[in-house]
Amino acid sequence: MVLTTEREPEHEVVIEMSESKGKVLTLEQARARADTYLRYNIDTMETADRWKIPRRFNVKVGKFGLAKLLFKEFFKYFGHWETVFSRPCTYGVFSGPVGGFSPRPNLCVGCLRCEVQHPDFVTVTPNGELRALGDKYLTWRHISTIDEEARKGSVPVRGQGYRGRFGGPGFDGMFTDMSEIVRPSRDGIHGRELIGTQVDIGKKPMHLEFDGNGAICNEPEMMTIQVPFLYSAPPTNLDDDRVVEIMASAAAKVDTLALLPVDVVNRLELGGANVAPIVNCAGCEVPEGTRLVELRQWDEQAHDALENKGLLVSVAIDMSGDWRADMKEARLGGASILHLYADHHGLDGEDGFLMDTLAEAHTNLVNAGIRDEITLIGSGGIAGADHLPKAIISGLDAVGLDHSLLVAMQARLSGDTKERNSATVQLPDDFDNAWGLQRVVNLSCSWRDQMLEILGAMGVREVRRLRGEFGRSMRCSVLEAEAFGEIEGYPGGGD
Repeated sequence: MVLTTEREPEHEVVIEMSESKGKVLTLEQARARADTYLRYNIDTMETADRWKIPRRFNVKVGKFGLAKLLFKEFFKYFGHWETVFSRPCTYGVFSGPVGGFSPRPNLCVGCLRCEVQHPDFVTVTPNGELRALGDKYLTWRHISTIDEEARKGSVPVRGQGYRGRFGGPGFDGMFTDMSEIVRPSRDGIHGRELIGTQVDIGKKPMHLEFDGNGAICNEPEMMTIQVPFLYSAPPTNLDDDRVVEIMASAAAKVDTLALLPVDVVNRLELGGANVAPIVNCAGCEVPEGTRLVELRQWDEQAHDALENKGLLVSVAIDMSGDWRADMKEARLGGASILHLYADHHGLDGEDGFLMDTLAEAHTNLVNAGIRDEITLIGSGGIAGADHLPKAIISGLDAVGLDHSLLVAMQARLSGDTKERNSATVQLPDDFDNAWGLQRVVNLSCSWRDQMLEILGAMGVREVRRLRGEFGRSMRCSVLEAEAFGEIEGYPGGGD
């Protein structure tokens, strides 16, 4: 507790109460102490595209129709030259040297004002080149948004309202509950009050035990990262050391973890506190300073041997197989960190979507009475910033990012982008580490800020409290069933 006395400035003092002892500090000393406090922050810098994202719209103007209009307006508004030479586009599509005779479609936002006013010679159409990016899950909208986030490092706000669909497959089927805004000043982005985005990874006992001398017998064995996401390993068929180096550097800068194959980590000497080598045996050599390793699959002997070396051990669970049995076996064998891997469309082997699968895994641990002892991490299907809180609401402690990191580096994905390690990845021609690092850092900052926005709107002070909070979400399918269930013609509705 800090008390400030009301005295003349030269005599102003601060009394700090600590352990029933009072210590008097001068105001200068108090300010010097306050200046030593460092609030977590991610430094961003606008980083230009190396590959230009295709424009959103194509604009075609009939030159004869435009010339006819200009000729007519010249005589109609003769003398009112400001009106004659005005350009009918707020966004500057027709503000080039020769106006509409050479439009600038890269500025078009699709408001369609020009086409509505002059349908006889102006046509605005979606750009097929942009819509060819991505696939049915990681859509061109996701790619365009990620590109903006990685370029600017800020929350993308366009001031046009939400123009997408309400409800849909995957994460679009969940709405987050913003109705309990109890403290509007709790805004972590603008710094008025802190919202925590730290998450703990490791062994966390359900309760503390003490010996006869009062010492703790079962201290938590865990580490803390500053954001609720980490960087999953890039595809194995991407043979480019620059991507791995960027991920390791970005993890250190953001203070999270980069999961990377141990052979690559050793070859490139990337070891450190923010790099988690992926190993397949206890005998794998890991660099000094490593805090966490990940086993490719459950192996009790390897798990125990690695823990005996003082390492935290994450166990990869492939959700394309019998993940329930694998998860139970690892849990009963003593694993405390489980990393569930879905495919890049967020599906498990039974085509169940990530939200439902994670909720089941989380609920199983809750019913077993050990949820707080287990750290759940999930990778696959995270294509947008809004997917982060939805995955955590579904039961995760932390989320693994994969394809979104490559998109931030303007990689072009082609081929089979659903299955792991199968997509063809093409990087920009003038790709370099410094540029790629800043793009990944910018994306991390943007996604964290958007997490803060959602937490602030919910009145939640830290992201840990969001885990498994199903009451903070609404499912579109449930709401529709409640609203239309008794109406004839609705699936499962009235007769």
